[in-house]
Amino acid sequence: MMHSRINPLAGADLRSQFAWAMRALTGLLVLIAFALAMPSALAQETTVTMRGTVLAPDGSRAAGVPVTITDTRTGGRNRAITNASGVFTAGGLRPGGPYTIKADSDRYADATVSEIFLRLGETYTFTVSLGLNVTEEIITTAARIKTAEVAVGPSATFDVIDLAEAPAINRDIKDLIKIDPRIYIDEGDNRGDTVQCAGANPRFNSLTVDGVRLNDNFGLNRNGYPTTRLPFSYDSIQQVAVELAPFDVQYGGFTACNINAVFKSGENEFFGSAFYDYTSDSLTGDSLEGSPVNLGDFDEKRYGVSIGGPIIKDKLFFFLAYEKLDGADTFARGPAGSGRAVEVRGVSQAQAARIEQIARDVYGYEPGGLPLSIPVDDEKILAKFDWNISDQHRAAFTYNWNDGFAISESDGSSSNLEFANHYYERGNELTAYVGQLFSDWTDNFSTEIRISNQELDNRQ
Repeated sequence: MMHSRINPLAGADLRSQFAWAMRALTGLLVLIAFALAMPSALAQETTVTMRGTVLAPDGSRAAGVPVTITDTRTGGRNRAITNASGVFTAGGLRPGGPYTIKADSDRYADATVSEIFLRLGETYTFTVSLGLNVTEEIITTAARIKTAEVAVGPSATFDVIDLAEAPAINRDIKDLIKIDPRIYIDEGDNRGDTVQCAGANPRFNSLTVDGVRLNDNFGLNRNGYPTTRLPFSYDSIQQVAVELAPFDVQYGGFTACNINAVFKSGENEFFGSAFYDYTSDSLTGDSLEGSPVNLGDFDEKRYGVSIGGPIIKDKLFFFLAYEKLDGADTFARGPAGSGRAVEVRGVSQAQAARIEQIARDVYGYEPGGLPLSIPVDDEKILAKFDWNISDQHRAAFTYNWNDGFAISESDGSSSNLEFANHYYERGNELTAYVGQLFSDWTDNFSTEIRISNQELDNRQ
């Protein structure tokens, strides 16, 4: 007869292992919740953090004071309460301003700080003191109190004023960020100026706009963009931050620098802009180091408009931008004696004409001639909508589209001469969407949800 026994220690081991697993799972969930609930003191991709300290009249920390942060552009409000140390933190704020902060105390005179402007990738900190007389209110501007904009990690931030005043001849972010001495723009590149951050290779950079990464994933464009030119209108930019070493887990995929930009949003007041520029061969130099240069006949025009404003005041806003380039790519190479900027030695104009004739008459092939310029175009559309759902929730949706192309010579050597039908078109069509939801659930718990999609059609 066979006997079996139940080992009570085995059951105990099973129970202890189950209890240990439950404790581990609980600890993991608490850790995740703690990470989500941490005040957003680090650099943000699309928003800004504010941290303030409220002091009582005697200089002690004022705890439990309600604070209201108001974006005067849209009427949007964030609310917080100072903790035991008299400190409050507000995240998910739009860059720019002005903002107004009001500390509403039931023991002392209220304090209001106005004209606060926030910069992307920086934490704005300040200290404000309440007054003794509870029936009065102390009103100051940000310039009169102790404030600081602290970037976590080396960075440079450019706001809408910098964008407006910078000599952006190419209407490109690179025209702006090269003001930073740590950034070098190689403007001699024939297919788009390359950006070198702190001496690193341009391939190690990254570009994010409204939380969407817009990089050259295929490595076909020297400019680092997924498109032939800047994939959005220059007038649509609100702020740009160049971050060389941001301490934030949201960033990744680069080891040199991240060029981080946010688009403009609508406000309670309508605003807009329009531009037009033009150039042609008659406005371009016709000699190089004293020698005449034949550039041929071409003209180039670029124009665009932008407009923003309210759909529902204090609630729903829009911003639209459109830009179009009707330009031309010029070509410098030609046979010896042609007067081109780059003359290919060993091939005379008579030889080039003879080769072109043989191709047509003998082989029935049209080589396309030796053009001095070929028309190109580029078109951009941006639409952004912002919704102040409530004091605790804010949503944004962005649509970005760009389609443009350039003409490239198949052989890049100055010792080669090729006809136009050996050239090829390099074009890209980009369509990107991003939806964002910013929520403040409690004074210490806030979330940011972002859903994005990007489609890129490369053609050659």
